[in-house]
Amino acid sequence: MDRTGSFPVELYIYDLSEGHASQLSLAMLGRQVDGIWHTAIVVHGKEVFFNGEGINSCTPGGTSLGEPLSVVDMGFTEVNAETFMDYLKSLAETRFRGENYSLFEHNCNTFSNEVAQYLLGKEIPSYITDLPSEVLSTPFGQILRPILEAVVVNPGASNITEEQ
Repeated sequence: MDRTGSFPVELYIYDLSEGHASQLSLAMLGRQVDGIWHTAIVVHGKEVFFNGEGINSCTPGGTSLGEPLSVVDMGFTEVNAETFMDYLKSLAETRFRGENYSLFEHNCNTFSNEVAQYLLGKEIPSYITDLPSEVLSTPFGQILRPILEAVVVNPGASNITEEQ
């Protein structure tokens, strides 16, 4: 807690392609893509994210993805840890159940964006949320869609509905 009653919120950004997207995208897609983004929100000492197993949390930087490529200071929230956990559990039981995960339409970035709006009233950067539609708007993206939709990103962490 940096200010009285306020808690810092950060966006952790990972490149799942480990730099390959920026090297190959222009040739493959006909447009430059700087990364294949996985995001997580860090608040109250936890990194929270959504994948095919549902909403998960870990210590910041504690996923199998290692350290984030970048960290964006999003601002401060007045939402305390208990209220935030109740909110996450509600999401985990409804819109962000594991079976609702979709690489292009309902993914970690969709989750991070919704959580940022809840905590701060603002969205995560549009270059992250716009990436799926940019890729799918290319002919090669349409060819790859069925293959990529079978991919589930699992950075490894504990599911929030299983935490005590």
